[in-house]
Amino acid sequence: MEKDSIRNMADVRKLLKNFSFMVYTGDRLGDLELMEEELSDLRQSGLLEQKAFLQARMVIQQEKQREGLHTENCDS
Repeated sequence: MEKDSIRNMADVRKLLKNFSFMVYTGDRLGDLELMEEELSDLRQSGLLEQKAFLQARMVIQQEKQREGLHTENCDS
């Protein structure tokens, strides 16, 4: 998988798996947030290019919205 081909959650999982990171907590929102944290850590440590980071984060945000899991601006 090329870094510019991050278009869906399967691509995000493959990218993270390349860094030996796999997540399944049974909580969909928790999984997505852990993936975002790991992507940020990889980017900050210089192991992940900016383009791949941004594409993967976009896919995760879209997945949160699709699943109704987006937590920003929610009335609780």
